Amino acid sequence: MKVILKQDVANLGKRGELKEVAPGYARNHLLPRGLAVEATTQRQKEWQQHKIKIEAESRRQEEAAREQAEQMSRQNLVFTVPAGDGGRLFGSVTPGDIAEKLKQSGFAVEKKRIELEEPIKTVGRFKASVRLFPGIKAELNLLVEKEA
Repeated sequence: MKVILKQDVANLGKRGELKEVAPGYARNHLLPRGLAVEATTQRQKEWQQHKIKIEAESRRQEEAAREQAEQMSRQNLVFTVPAGDGGRLFGSVTPGDIAEKLKQSGFAVEKKRIELEEPIKTVGRFKASVRLFPGIKAELNLLVEKEA
């Protein structure tokens, strides 16, 4: 029996997928719990149209992410922070600080999407990356300077 999943189902599939399942599993588990609907001819046509729309939206988001990654990679972020002798910072530059600096530059990015190779605790030049879309990352150049 063919069903269209309305929710993610463990060991079966994700929301919106068309799956072939045993009739008893569909009747006794999936349909009564509202996890799926029977894939009638009309629903399959609607599902195909919906799938085309989702794919187009995904391609549009991916293109926008590539463009944003290119613009972000051209940015040089400068942090002026208090530091002690030898260039050791009195704190560290965190992903939250980087997200705030990017926001000031016109890029809205969640701090959990920013990846640092290691914590920034000294002055100098560093690299960070931002995950914008699956498979698309923007590389950032960071310059940490001692506050005068």
